[in-house]
Amino acid sequence: MSDLHQEWLQDPEYREAYDTLAGEFSLAERLIEARAGAGFSQAELAKRIDTTQSVIARLEGGHSKPSTRTLEKIAKATGTRLKISFEPIRGDAAHA
Repeated sequence: MSDLHQEWLQDPEYREAYDTLAGEFSLAERLIEARAGAGFSQAELAKRIDTTQSVIARLEGGHSKPSTRTLEKIAKATGTRLKISFEPIRGDAAHA
């Protein structure tokens, strides 16, 4: 799969779509890591932040964008620290 992904990245349309969604995939991955690292199931995390398992599943699947408040609740429940940053996009100038 990784080899296919690397091959597809050579296609400009694929690369643009991937780059557009990269932030969402990264966030979903971090949410899963925080939950799993705390040893919680989706249902357990949901209970701790007063929501439902289906909400957690949508967040982890990248189908929903969480608010900062929700991210703060997840961080507190999982014993992690929320850190939000702005990073330069590859090849883009700040004032292009």
